Amino acid sequence: MTVHQEYPRGAPAGAAPGRAELGRAEPGRVHRLQLHGDQIAYREAGRHSGGPVVLLVHGLASDSGTWRRVLPLLGRRAHVLAPDLLGSGRSAKPAGADYSVGAHAARLRDLLRALGLPSASVVGHSFGGGVAMSFGYQFPERTDGLGLVASGGLGAELTMVLRAATVPGALLAARAVAAASPQWLHRMAGRAATGLGLAGGADLDALGNAIRGFAEPGAREAFLRTLRGAVGWSGQRLTALDRLELLAELPVLLVAGRRDSCIPHEHTLRAHAQLPGSRLELLDTGHFPHHEQPDTVARLIAEFLVPAVAAPRAS
Repeated sequence: MTVHQEYPRGAPAGAAPGRAELGRAEPGRVHRLQLHGDQIAYREAGRHSGGPVVLLVHGLASDSGTWRRVLPLLGRRAHVLAPDLLGSGRSAKPAGADYSVGAHAARLRDLLRALGLPSASVVGHSFGGGVAMSFGYQFPERTDGLGLVASGGLGAELTMVLRAATVPGALLAARAVAAASPQWLHRMAGRAATGLGLAGGADLDALGNAIRGFAEPGAREAFLRTLRGAVGWSGQRLTALDRLELLAELPVLLVAGRRDSCIPHEHTLRAHAQLPGSRLELLDTGHFPHHEQPDTVARLIAEFLVPAVAAPRAS
């Protein structure tokens, strides 16, 4: 295993390649390692030796940067890792790779093992919620708790945008239209969608970033392979509702936005009804609660999924 560290812009030349100090978060630092021959990139904050570990998993057409505002807050209480899933961000995008939910979960297990970390609380957003649940099902011995933020896999209903993206040629057409349209038209459409309550600002920003990211053919192929494994024209293909009871022994945090235009927050309510021991938090946000209310999301994760670390006894 080869590990490479990259420093945030402005880091002093010749700085020692050490880890973050206890309680100090450095979310701009990106690490890379080779996992099964493919490069995996991940962000890290607040390395607490021997303390609790939290693994943050992004959604479709996203990357670890989606957790940028949560990392420094949560890093005060835990050792936090936010990887770029294979096919996303700065991680490799191999053609023909297995981009299924289960395969992503297995790679997260291998990432923890490569870093010498026995277990973690796994928090997933949207598609990442499905990956988090799969991690819990496959590797219960490595799962300290689960956090599901606007999670997929809890019902069939899904925004038309993602269902339409499964149609051949849809992504290329969307990117061509976006590139050809003047910026004033983009801004006008965004204001109209926000004003009509069709999507929030964070949701529109994420969609714009995703479309720009599809300029790289490898990213586009990886996204489509991942999407088509989980989504069809009729909605989400995968559901965890028939086996949620397998998670009943774990601490499970459920977070959803009342204004989510991508995945209805009723899915999260349904999951909470099947997991009476879970904690439910409905926020006044869209599909990206961790963008709109990062302080709240970080606090909820810390309160429910990060056990208090006992202070050392005085000798």
